[in-house]
Amino acid sequence: MSTQQNTVKTATPLRISALWQATPYSLVFLLFFLVPLGLIFMVSFWEFNEYEMIPTFTLHSYFSIFEGCSQLNDYGDMCVTLKTYGSTISISLMVWAITLVLGFAIAYFLAFCVQSSSTQTLLFVLCTVPFWTSNVIRMISWIPLLGRNGLVNQTLMGMGLVNQPVEWLLFSEFSVVLAFVHLYTMFMIVPIFNSMMRIDRSLIEAAYDTGATPWQTLWNVIIPLSRTGIIIGSIFVITIVMGDFVTIGVMGGQQIASVGKIIQVQTSFLQFPLAAANAVILLLVVLMIIWALTRLVDIRKEL
Repeated sequence: MSTQQNTVKTATPLRISALWQATPYSLVFLLFFLVPLGLIFMVSFWEFNEYEMIPTFTLHSYFSIFEGCSQLNDYGDMCVTLKTYGSTISISLMVWAITLVLGFAIAYFLAFCVQSSSTQTLLFVLCTVPFWTSNVIRMISWIPLLGRNGLVNQTLMGMGLVNQPVEWLLFSEFSVVLAFVHLYTMFMIVPIFNSMMRIDRSLIEAAYDTGATPWQTLWNVIIPLSRTGIIIGSIFVITIVMGDFVTIGVMGGQQIASVGKIIQVQTSFLQFPLAAANAVILLLVVLMIIWALTRLVDIRKEL
């Protein structure tokens, strides 16, 4: 009986100590995430005019966003909102697929093809070199390459492959996806590499001993054991791309619509309730995607 009481007395101070240690992080999370998120949610129900926001409760902003979306327009197209969300999701999926292939290949090379830990570290650091400069500089660096009179077009014309400059290389969906892949592939490499380094190498040897081919080992052993890293990297890439508006604005030449770009434009015109409503809808869409991805694997085991 006394032993049980001593255990309870010992556990209570430890529990209190853990709560005190978590308090600073909880306050940061509350002040810089939950409170701003709550304010955005609250403002999305306000009314506004050309001069001010009117604190009230109305669904006008949400109705305005989906106005005319119940049916196709005269040209047989969807409303602007649905087309914009469709464009944003399609770009996100393309970037996700490309970064997944590149990230998995690079992580696999670093984890299984490079035996020296010092060489692994060196190559991993080289992958982070693009992050030593700002995103804007990295985006702008593509313009002299992909422009109408850029290096790529001059090379293609010099080789006689084209007779005139290729227009879709810059300020197009292609350039936007290319810039996203350049910016965010590292977010896919890191979690996948981390998962691969945790794989017990004896499992791979056992697969080879049983007669499995390299492709069978990859598909049946390495990919399933790297699934957590793949899901985490996918969450990083998709959530960042879904809300990005700077890259789309610069590389798309202000010609490609995205939800993030719409929110930025609405904010610049002081339409804060409308922008907040769009932000809430975008957040719900992203949370649905994250929920679907987390159903595939228990991320808490990796963390």
